[in-house]
Formats: sequence, C-alpha cells, structure tokens
Amino acid sequence: LNLGHNPGDRWLACLPLFHIGGLSILMRGVIYGISVVVHKKFDATGINRAIFDERITIISVVAVMLQRMLADLDTNSRGTSYPSTLRCILLGGGPAPYPLLEACMRRDIPVVQTYGLTESCSQAVTLSPSEAMRKIGSAGRPLLPVQLRILHDNRPASPGEPGEILLKGPTITPSYAGRPEATARAFQDGWFATGDIGYLDTDGYLYVLDRRADLIISGGENVYPAEIESILRSHPAVEEAGVCGQADPQWGQVPIAFVVLKSGSMVTTEELLSYTAQKLARYKQPHAIYFTDQLPHTSSGKLLRRELPRLLQTLHN
Repeated sequence: LNLGHNPGDRWLACLPLFHIGGLSILMRGVIYGISVVVHKKFDATGINRAIFDERITIISVVAVMLQRMLADLDTNSRGTSYPSTLRCILLGGGPAPYPLLEACMRRDIPVVQTYGLTESCSQAVTLSPSEAMRKIGSAGRPLLPVQLRILHDNRPASPGEPGEILLKGPTITPSYAGRPEATARAFQDGWFATGDIGYLDTDGYLYVLDRRADLIISGGENVYPAEIESILRSHPAVEEAGVCGQADPQWGQVPIAFVVLKSGSMVTTEELLSYTAQKLARYKQPHAIYFTDQLPHTSSGKLLRRELPRLLQTLHN
C-alpha cells in the first residue's frame, strides 16, 4: 500500500512466477484489479522497450537487473531516464549497492526499496516513494499490520546498532510445513527470526546489511560482504562483485572478492585493492581479488554467495 493504488497501473512481471517476488505481482493484479504484463524472462532491452512503448507504471526487479537496465538505456540511446509514466521501480532481493541507488537518483529514476521474504508473503517493509531520496539505502518502515524489531545478543538493539531482523504479524507464516525443528529454530515467542542483519535509524527506518549466514568475522570484527561489494561496484571498471569469507590462521576469516569487469574495461588487482583501501577500514579490505566472467545467481537474480568458494576452486583449477 506504500506504493499507492492506481486503477490504471500496469505492473511488469519479469521475476520467476514460482518465486514469491513474481507470484505476488499476480496476486496484486487480482486484489487491486490492475493490469499485469508478464514477460517470459528478463531481458534488459525488452524490458526497457516495454517501459517506453507499453506504458508500464511499476516493475519489480533485483539490483543486477536494474544495473543491466541502466546499461541498456545508455546503449540504445533512449535517454538517461525513463518516461514519467513509470512511477515506481520496486527494488528487492537484498541490500542495494549505493552506487546503483545514487546513479538512479542522478537520473531521476523512481527507485523504491523493499524488504521481504517468502515467509512474509513478499513485502514486509517498504519505503514510500516520497521518502526514496531522503532515506536512500533504507528499505523503509514495516507495512501494516507487520511488527518489526532488531535483536542484538538477545536484547533489543539501540538505533543504529546492527542485529537480527525479527518480524511478527498475520502475514508472516506460522510454521514450516512438516519441519518442526526448522519451525522451532525460526520462531521465538511468536516472532519470526529472518536470519537477516540490519538496523533501525532514529526515525524507525530499516537498513538491511546482510544475511547472518554470510557475515564474516575477522579478528572479532563483523564484516558485511554487501558493504565491500558496494564499494567495488562503485569503481568505473566493475560490473559486478561478490564477497565471501576465507579461513585464515591469524584472523579466523578474511574477506576475498570476485569481480566481473564491464565490457571493454581494464583494471588490475593492485588497482582495485588500492581503491578499496581508500574507502574501507583495514579489517574490511579484501585480502584477494579474483576476476571472473560471471558470478553465480539464483533464478531470481540474487547473488549466490555460498557458491563463491566453489568458484574459487574452479578458478584455481
């Protein structure tokens, strides 16, 4: 509801329909009586053509999709922005890289971040379009009737203090079917533990940092892969980046990075390491950077960080 209800909306669906992100678009079409334009698969050129020529008003994407849409926008000389008929790009799938959000802000492209899971029936937290520029990087505030809290070491976190995101409300699943042990692990006094790390600012806006399972603990310090990925992606030669932890005898774990370069771009490992050293605390800096042609993704376009160690083995071989 943060997006508003317009009977003339045309929502473009390019996420897999077996995924909650795609399925929820169809459900909104039924509930609100709006048009849904379904694309067989994601294709940046086809998506942009539809936005310009078919009066698309809303589209749901993840970060890598949006990045490819912007690149195609420049390549095909459609201009630097989208027509005013596009009132919202709903961006989910995890923390969005700041360089991408800033690029959209410079182009006056209406990006609205959202946070949700299959267990929360898609969106649980969404930033209103009017707050998109003022609260850049935030996923917004909980949608009614969802409740949200942040726990740090089993106590309520202070504003700005990272902790696990917990959700509660009638749109949150009550259990995992046939999986009592998983249900017991995920639910605490009626609250669903998402496994995601984030914090609330003093205004109650949520900022999602990373998956708890992806957290790197280096010398006792918390290192969030998404933060390093965002810095790497801000380099003009970098198309995409993925970061994971690697065992280290001195620090326990250290971050390592995998980078996909933009077509025609050149940069050395040393140059990227120097670039990150200027922008990150020492313990957050990648200990190694590997170049690759592509990174592993889910069917919905999310980065599969758990596959990065396997990618390292492939590169070594």
